[in-house]
Amino acid sequence: MTPEQTPPPHPLAPEWLTPRQSTEDLEAKLLPSDASRTEQGELTLGGVPVSELAATYGTPLYVVSEDDFRARARGFVTAFSQAFAPETEVDVFYAGKAFLTTHAARWATEEGLNIDTASGGELSIALAAGVEPSRIGLHGNNKSDAEITRAVELGLGRIIADSLEEISRISTIAGRLNRTANVMLRLTPGVHASTHEYIATAHEDQKFGLSVTPVPGTQTADPNPYLGSPAWSAVEQALAAPGVELIGLHCHIGSQIFEPTGFELAAQKLIGFLARVEAASGAVLPELDLGGGHGIAYTEADHPRQPEEIAQALAAAVRAACAEQGISIPRISIEPGRSIAGPAGVTLYSAGTTKDVVVQDGITRRYIAVDGGMGDNARPVLYDADYSAVLGSRKVTGEHILSRIVGKHCESGDIVVRNVYLPAAVTRGDILAVPATGAYCHSLSSNYNYLTRPAVVAVKQGQAQVLIRRETEEMMLARDTGFAPD
Repeated sequence: MTPEQTPPPHPLAPEWLTPRQSTEDLEAKLLPSDASRTEQGELTLGGVPVSELAATYGTPLYVVSEDDFRARARGFVTAFSQAFAPETEVDVFYAGKAFLTTHAARWATEEGLNIDTASGGELSIALAAGVEPSRIGLHGNNKSDAEITRAVELGLGRIIADSLEEISRISTIAGRLNRTANVMLRLTPGVHASTHEYIATAHEDQKFGLSVTPVPGTQTADPNPYLGSPAWSAVEQALAAPGVELIGLHCHIGSQIFEPTGFELAAQKLIGFLARVEAASGAVLPELDLGGGHGIAYTEADHPRQPEEIAQALAAAVRAACAEQGISIPRISIEPGRSIAGPAGVTLYSAGTTKDVVVQDGITRRYIAVDGGMGDNARPVLYDADYSAVLGSRKVTGEHILSRIVGKHCESGDIVVRNVYLPAAVTRGDILAVPATGAYCHSLSSNYNYLTRPAVVAVKQGQAQVLIRRETEEMMLARDTGFAPD
């Protein structure tokens, strides 16, 4: 078979997976913008060969392209600012839950973004990075009194309240501190995103937010369709609460979303809600946060939209809805996280044991075990997430076979990449690179089976910098009171 010929698909491969003899097209789509191959065929990230990274920092290893991260962050600021000009301004909050270190927080703020945190720990990292409290938001469906107290004391730019109870707690704490807290209300507009059930967050049956749907039995002849809903009760409560400055509304319809319809419909619903608040109370809520969740490419089957396309479509929907409701366009904010950090990251693994397993009727699948797994990437286990992989340490053209990359954890579901065509020549010691792992891999990492967590290294223009040190067994066991190091 010549290099120009396409081999037939493997009978066990999903329909979207393209048979291949080279991964050049896959690498161009999925790897960070500053990834390339040397003349000898070795993959480089940010100008640093993967063999050098693996030798210096070990594997598994999270590698993040600083230039790619910054460019994506800057791209969202530019695209949304231009799309909504001149009527209003846009704030871009980097969703730190996707990937947060002090360096990442500085990269984001230096590119003009604010920081969205979802816990006291994430807030601590943002503060340690030197982020001004006025540029930080605090999310969470079950904030502790300590987290709320700290947010009020610091004067955070926004606290996103998630329940009626939380509004009361914020008011009480603010009163005790003789402070006023900027509060947004997280609403669930009932828009269903086309995504995994556990990352679709705007439907009714889930833990986040305040529904705009009236509670059964509370509807009256009043033309206000939101009267009797938890969201409407929250607005009334927040407007009357001492120490609470209600600055706007927030929604987040889910994650890894490609279709624009959900975002536009959510914007229309919340703008209609804003108009009802203004008509009923005279209160003009100045801000509207439309969340994040913009999808990225994990495999060749994913086709994400560019920030410019997202921004233009959303701006048009907001303008139309505000005109229809007869209200001014509020200040807009968005919260991209995955779409900034995800494509900027690559995880490097060292290949170990390989097995050809007969699956059915003599059809085999190649299993390649690596030195990491679900401890450093929990998304395949949590969400059935698909990833891709390429051979990084050398370039091999010719026969590529259907392979499954699995981890070393004691679980049969410990799968890193479910289906990928890799060279038949992959062998122990080869470096495999899994793209699009910059978001939710480091954040969700664990010590399952007492494996130590990987280092996080940033690359930029031929240089590498450690962001998070590789965990040692001594570090991991330091919490065990029976552990006595030598």
